[in-house]
Parts: sequence; C-alpha cells; structure tokens
Amino acid sequence: MTIRTKLRWGILGAARINERLLPAIVEAENAELVAIASRRPGAAAETLAKYGPGQTQACAYDDLEALLNDDAIDAVYLPMANHEHALWALHAIEHGKHVLCEKPMALSVADIIAIETAARRYRVTVMEGFMYRFHPQHARVLELVNSGLFGEIRSVRATYSFMMRPARMYRLEQSVERGGGALWDIGCYAVHSARMFFEDAPVSVSAVSSYVGSGADISSSGVIDFGRGRFAQFDYSFERARRSEYEMIGTRGGIKCHTVWQLPGDIPIISWWTEDGRQCEERLPSANHFRLEIEHFSDCVLSGREPALSLDDAKDNCRILEAAMQSAAESRLIKLV
Repeated sequence: MTIRTKLRWGILGAARINERLLPAIVEAENAELVAIASRRPGAAAETLAKYGPGQTQACAYDDLEALLNDDAIDAVYLPMANHEHALWALHAIEHGKHVLCEKPMALSVADIIAIETAARRYRVTVMEGFMYRFHPQHARVLELVNSGLFGEIRSVRATYSFMMRPARMYRLEQSVERGGGALWDIGCYAVHSARMFFEDAPVSVSAVSSYVGSGADISSSGVIDFGRGRFAQFDYSFERARRSEYEMIGTRGGIKCHTVWQLPGDIPIISWWTEDGRQCEERLPSANHFRLEIEHFSDCVLSGREPALSLDDAKDNCRILEAAMQSAAESRLIKLV
C-alpha cells in the first residue's frame, strides 16, 4: 500500500485571504494545491496566477460544485463570506472532503453541532482556521504561563483593531446577525486568544457595541467572567489603529504578546515581568503561521490524528460570541451557566 505524503487541496473561493493562504499551501511540505474555484468568472484563474505563479498543474474552476466533484481533491479550504461558512462546510463534508474553514466556522453553536455530526458521519476532519495559534510564539507564552512563573492567572486583556479601508467595506454590508461587522471578523480572535488562559467554562458575558447603518458592529468592548474573580477583557474595532495583542496578569507577574497577526518575516516579541522585579523581552524566530496551519491540518488528515483546534473549541468560542452579540443588542449581562 502506498503511503500518502501530501494532502491534495482545493480552495473554495477567491477571497482576499488567498494572498496569505494560497502560497502557504504551495510552500507546505505535506500539501499540494490541486484547484481553486470561484463563482465569479475568471476570478479563480486570476487569483491562482497572482498568488501561485508557476502552479500550472492546478485547475481554476468557475463553478464551486466542479471543485467539490473533483476526486483528486482530499481537503478544501473555505474562505467564503461568514454567513456562508456553515452551508458550504456541510456541502463539502457531504462530498467527502476534509474541511479547514476560515474563522468563524459558523454563526451559531447549532450550526457547528450540525457540522460536527456530518463530519462524524462522513468520517472527515474539520477544523476552524485560527491560523495564529500555530505560530510558535504562543507555545512559548503558554510554556511560561504553565511554569507557574506568573502565579494564578487572574485577568486577560485582548485587543484587535485596524482602520477599515474602502476595499474592505464589504465587511460592513451585512448586520452582525448575518455575519457582518467586527464581532465575527476580529472579535473572534479576541475571544479565542483570551480563552487560552482559562480552562474553566465562562460564567457570563457582557458587551457594548457601536453600529453602522447596516446593523454591523464597528467597535465593541466587553468582559468574560470565568468565575472566582477571573476576567477576560476584549476590545476590537474597525475604526482604530492596527493592534493585535493580548496580555495576561497573574498573582506574581504577567506576560504580553505584542503582535498576534504576524507576517512571515516579522520578528515576534513577547515581554514579561514578575513581582520580584524581573523583566524580560524575548525576540523569537519568525514563522509563517498560515503554512504551519496547513502543515498541521495536512498531517492530521494523513496520519489520522485529531486537530489541535477541536470542534468543541469552535463551539466554546461561538457560544461566547453569540452571548456578546446578545449582550450588546439587549444592553444586559448574559449568563452562560
């Protein structure tokens, strides 16, 4: 029996994220780009030529179904509009494809449960695409936290923002209930990164938001209560200077990740301090978290291992996002237990 060494990929959409994702598939040691598809005539071919020059073996489809019916494809990456993720993830699963779905996986926990059920039935692997978690800087942060250097974790602050450019205004066309706005686009990062430091389920969520005419939130802030005096503060916006950072403070010190959205050539910086006067700034090797994500997912499928980001993790994150959306809309605390 021939042992497969490369997972064969298709990309279901010509979204802007392909600027990072498509080259990552090409560069990954255990992946092969087979095809990309788009509903916009010529968009798939244009994207392939722009971000994957030289990939003459890859097909460009103007029909999403054609890609899903391609037996040469094992797995699909799904970068479509937020409100389409659940529908097309289920469709891909029904075609027997493994699915790496760009965050958010879905706009409701119920939809993720449906995806989980389908994945089990068709025996495929599904993971939510939080690429940042595969950058080694976060493993280093967790190593220091788990060492007990900072004592018991009491609070986390996660901040994500950038100024909305005209080319990205489509993110505000839909209401937040339909997947538009900052909550689903960058708020999911804030909640996800904050959750790294608390194993217990959250007790409650409160949030306030600023909205545009479509009903999309453009800026939001809130607090997740993890019980016993432990809180995660989140803040995200499309109308503030670029930030992607988190900071954890414990009973004996704290640590900060200065830039979560790393470009391949960036030098990651984490800084930490302790109550006894120690201070340290660590500069870590650069890495491409998109490529590492692709290699991780490919390895999981090829070797039959479970992904680092489980569907339980996806449900837990979505549950908090749903509560934050409800809290902001109704101006009240949302209890989760």
